[in-house]
Amino acid sequence: MPSADAASPSPLRVGILGAANIARAFARGVAGSALASVEAVASRGAAKAEAFAAELGIPRALPSYEALLADPAIEAVYIPLPNDLHAEWAIRACAAGKHVLCEKPIAIGEADARAMFDAARRHGVVLREAYPYMAQPQTVELRRLLAEGAVGRVQMITAAFGFRLVTTDGAPVGDPANIRLLPDRGGGALLDAGTYAVSLARIAAGERPARVQATRRLATTGVDAAVAATLEFPSGAIAQVNCSMAVAAHRHALVVGDAGVIETGYSNHALPGASTLPLRVRRGIQGTLPMETIDLPAGDGFRLEAESFASLVRGGGEWHGASEAESLDIAATLAAIARSAPDGEWAQV
Repeated sequence: MPSADAASPSPLRVGILGAANIARAFARGVAGSALASVEAVASRGAAKAEAFAAELGIPRALPSYEALLADPAIEAVYIPLPNDLHAEWAIRACAAGKHVLCEKPIAIGEADARAMFDAARRHGVVLREAYPYMAQPQTVELRRLLAEGAVGRVQMITAAFGFRLVTTDGAPVGDPANIRLLPDRGGGALLDAGTYAVSLARIAAGERPARVQATRRLATTGVDAAVAATLEFPSGAIAQVNCSMAVAAHRHALVVGDAGVIETGYSNHALPGASTLPLRVRRGIQGTLPMETIDLPAGDGFRLEAESFASLVRGGGEWHGASEAESLDIAATLAAIARSAPDGEWAQV
């Protein structure tokens, strides 16, 4: 976990575009960090920004996104806006000379994601996609185990993530205006929970899928309430990913190689009162061999990803998150799943 000492640079000065609930969780997670500091929040209305800033102890509230991008004191922006606004505001932030940490999914489709990374290169800033679970030592260790061949050649991957936002009949449990329930804002289970499952499969396989086949169930608002998909990779590996907004909360993944098995909850955060997150590993092909449990230190995933991002921006430190290639592959895979789901036909990625 990153730490600071007397020789460390000042915290990366971050501004937040928007005052959504996830922005609130991000601000709380980063509070007190020695590597990153939330210095301002902007909303489309001054009153909302001021209330948000007062609630979370953020020094400044700005009345528009444009005002935050024009603020010379802000070095980087965190974008937790609705999915359909990610590309526009990330590109505008890059043009303003701000580094960008953008909530998943980085964009709706690979073309927009490529345009965002091209903008970052053109303006000499850093752009990364935010997945809190990737910054956890649990996932860092998963990557290490895969790289060292702990389970041999990966053959099968299962990744699931779900929670309850609609009933089994697809009716909203709470506010029907929840952004995740609005199809024209990039809502739905796939672009919310599904991004996690697909990203985990991409980590495990280490490559872009060749093709996908999917099915879905719709909520009454028109978004997908549940999606299940099969992903085929050029290496021969097969992944099954599923996501739902109509189930009890769950989050788990299984990576099976020709020489072992890894189980993970690929968690964003440690459970309340807990300080570790486990990985379970079996090295060997025999089912009678015991599973080894590796307990990894854990913390608030928002803080861990912000500190990792700050270290990368400040001095080229190691980024514990999605690479550009991974983000592009995830965006392309999600789009292919969305194309396949209505009729269940195979779609090329």
